[in-house]
Amino acid sequence: MAKRRFKIVVDTNVLLVSISDRSEYHWLYKGIISGDFELALTTEILNEYDEIISKKWHPDVAKDVLRTLLELPNIALIDIFYQLNLIAGDPDDNKFVDCAFSANAQYLVSNDRYLAVLRDIPFPKIPLVTIQEFKKIVKE
Repeated sequence: MAKRRFKIVVDTNVLLVSISDRSEYHWLYKGIISGDFELALTTEILNEYDEIISKKWHPDVAKDVLRTLLELPNIALIDIFYQLNLIAGDPDDNKFVDCAFSANAQYLVSNDRYLAVLRDIPFPKIPLVTIQEFKKIVKE
């Protein structure tokens, strides 16, 4: 049976905790690198990855992560044509929702509490999962 490859959008908080090979969540970053997942990104998301990884780790780590991601064949750079504005609690998080919608992603992987409102919005349906939930889905 062929392994199913999921198209995902990964919130910065999830990417950040998955980078270190000492993290229990490193399986996600390794899966992206090895092509197990198709990662949908926008320029705005890449800019946030750069900013947050630079602050939490180091600017050199951010450059390495971004360079690695941009060289992968399983990265989909998405142009956003619709701004849904579904996240009122933290409007900056709308970039992940808009990317997931525009990319027709199977999952938006995030542990951000503001994005939890997506579970109550019937349309458009943006499938939100935590990193823990996504791990269970991948293992099925």
